[in-house]
Amino acid sequence: MKSNLKISIITSTLNSAKTIEDCIKSILSQSYPVEHIVIDGCSSDGTLGIIDKYKSSISKIISEPDRGIYDAMNKGISLATGDVIGLLNSDDVYYDNGVVRTIAEAFADKEIDACYGDLVYVGRDDTEKIVRYWQSCPYRDGLFKKGWVPAHPTFYVRRGVYEKYGGFDLRFHLAADTELMMRFVGRYKIRIEYIPHLVVKMRIGGATNKNISNILKQNVEIWRAARQNGINMSPLFPVYKIANRIIQFNSRPKTAK
Repeated sequence: MKSNLKISIITSTLNSAKTIEDCIKSILSQSYPVEHIVIDGCSSDGTLGIIDKYKSSISKIISEPDRGIYDAMNKGISLATGDVIGLLNSDDVYYDNGVVRTIAEAFADKEIDACYGDLVYVGRDDTEKIVRYWQSCPYRDGLFKKGWVPAHPTFYVRRGVYEKYGGFDLRFHLAADTELMMRFVGRYKIRIEYIPHLVVKMRIGGATNKNISNILKQNVEIWRAARQNGINMSPLFPVYKIANRIIQFNSRPKTAK
């Protein structure tokens, strides 16, 4: 398939020397070309040296202090020139080398503003070891009220949506991604499509889930995000989330080993 659609991929990183090369190689292996933008928060562990090895293949590299991952993402969005913007964080890799092409095919429908797919959590040291399978579903009104959100690393959006409705709200430290998706999809009703394909392998051990305190803080932020966007969220949403997570730990994608 030939397409003139330009896709920008933003990678935010800070002291990711152990994983950033896997991320960059995953992007380079894609069968569809991308504009790759790397936003580094002044790493001190060798990350920048690894990035420098691939500088001829990376469209833009910024290394400067920031206010956290969502601030870095906003910087990347402001620099992106693609028709569609996606995020691949430094701990993550694409599920296979056809992912970006699948995304481009979805956006061939000019009525689509955003799309999302499925995700697998994998071991930190073994990206072939599947720990948890996040299978999503087509969006319908009412899902956000139950605590449902698309897997944010699989969320691709037309640049014009960011320009119209804004980027990540930095008042949310652990749930700015959820707030953004609630705003775009739940509040402003952008046209969104579910792609039933595995998009990302995400290493376990992210900041949000590293302890109970952060999980509780994130749930409070999700509640605030819902209220901010006019979503009357059920007080039972943490129960729905736990039930769904149990299912994720006990299921495997058909295409995976």
